[in-house]
Amino acid sequence: MDRNTLLAFFLIALVLIFTPKYMETVSPPSVGDFPPDSISDGDKSLAHKTVTTSNSDKSLSKTDFPLSPSYNTENEKLTTIDSPLYTAVISSRGGGTIKSFHIKDYYMADSQMVNLVLGLDGLNLLTKVNNIDGQPINLSLPWRQVGWFSGGGLEEPETLTYSFEFSPGKHIRRVLTFDPGSYIIDIDVRCDDARDVLSGDLELGWYGGLATTEKNHKDDQVYFKSYVFQGGEIENLKVKPGETETALFNGSADWGAVRTKYFISALIPRDLSSVRRASLTAKYDSLETYDVSFFVDITNVPIFSLYLGPLEYEKIKGIGVGLDQVMDFGWAFIRPISKGVLFALKSMHEYIPNYGLVLIVFSFLIKILVYPLTKKSYQSTAAMQVLQPEIAALREKHKNNSQKLNQATMKLYKERGVNPLGGCLPMLLQMPLLFALFVVFRTTIELRAEPFVWWIKDLSAPDTIFDLPFTIPIYGSQVAVLPMLMVVSMFIQQKLMSGGIQQPQQKTMQYFMTGFFFLIFNSFPSGLNLYYTLFNVLTIAQQKFVPAVEIVRSIIGCQ
Repeated sequence: MDRNTLLAFFLIALVLIFTPKYMETVSPPSVGDFPPDSISDGDKSLAHKTVTTSNSDKSLSKTDFPLSPSYNTENEKLTTIDSPLYTAVISSRGGGTIKSFHIKDYYMADSQMVNLVLGLDGLNLLTKVNNIDGQPINLSLPWRQVGWFSGGGLEEPETLTYSFEFSPGKHIRRVLTFDPGSYIIDIDVRCDDARDVLSGDLELGWYGGLATTEKNHKDDQVYFKSYVFQGGEIENLKVKPGETETALFNGSADWGAVRTKYFISALIPRDLSSVRRASLTAKYDSLETYDVSFFVDITNVPIFSLYLGPLEYEKIKGIGVGLDQVMDFGWAFIRPISKGVLFALKSMHEYIPNYGLVLIVFSFLIKILVYPLTKKSYQSTAAMQVLQPEIAALREKHKNNSQKLNQATMKLYKERGVNPLGGCLPMLLQMPLLFALFVVFRTTIELRAEPFVWWIKDLSAPDTIFDLPFTIPIYGSQVAVLPMLMVVSMFIQQKLMSGGIQQPQQKTMQYFMTGFFFLIFNSFPSGLNLYYTLFNVLTIAQQKFVPAVEIVRSIIGCQ
């Protein structure tokens, strides 16, 4: 392999190393307004954002409530909602907070269904409001469940209603609506008969973040973050270990969300005109938790939609509020390619049940599509090999005059119709696809826990066969098979491209690059390594059937 191609591989490696760090800080672009018949745009002229951070904000504490009057003596009541998509246990505490939320189509490493609120305190969905004296009412107590709920399997939209009497004849009601075909839960807070004894704004929020769901907790936490979308811009808050921070956003806000690597909780007000401000709070002590809340006009409380479920692109995009912008699809010029790759993989999966087989077919298709570039690279590399004796003669002739050497070399290239960068440029043109594949395999839920064959049990994670008792820098502690196969195929490919003719420094660079790729690819998703290995194998087969050197000899007239 010529130096230019080796340089291209080296550049790819460097970018791939820093890509995970970049994905922690990537900021999604602006999105459009809500579509008609979806969620109201409200009055965005009210939006005026201010952001503040602090190490503590006691006003947002979910435990700092005075005792409510003694006539609230209800005991906690649990209600199970069995939807085709999830099984949720709803507590009467706080007027319908979520005790557990098991998603039926997604499983943990121990084969248990994913529970998005596992280990949380059960007060994740709270309403907060002050009495006429400006003192907070303790709404974290059990509310009275009113009305009728069928229970059992959810076959059509049903409501669950709670009522809280905080003074004689004064109630706050909360109505939760569940749809069997959606991860969205509608929340309607009603305080019509109590407005005269309430003051300030009403606060509705999601508290405590989401539970980690992945075997690799550290990798999962990289993606823990909270967001607010306001005034056409998305803002996020990420906290460091040992810190607590709060960010306030004055004016109306389209939505607020808390996410992990593969799942999200998002609060979406249906009417923005009564939204006063939004808040994000992050805390990292033993656990990393995130809160998002909205402050709304007590006289005009909007209905909120809570999306609690997977970060599945088509589902959250279909909500129509730009929530899909929290997904990481890479740099701006990479995003269309990443979305295209995801669409192609999902489309093929409709006909091919195993994503591993999908990747095999995808590798063949990509190889066919990039064949013109590959052939051009072969021919350019072969041409450079053929010209090596003449270039060596020129170096000897002009060894004391670098200017004349460069002029004579470029003249030779021009006469023979050879582009010295021809072997490098096709590889560089394929880099956006490689980055897009990396993003898709690493961050999209479609490939989460998808097995292939034998030891490859999760295409979104390394195909680890065992763990070392120690950690090797860059490499890590896990021992994976596909990175080994990938670098072997890469080494063979490089040997074939060089035609067995290599300078000592070229051999050194080849060994270095092979080893370097082995180290960094060891921690990459097995799906990416599978694709790259297959691509190399197909390239090797292609090289066997395309005698590039002979073709070039006939083209440039070399013997």
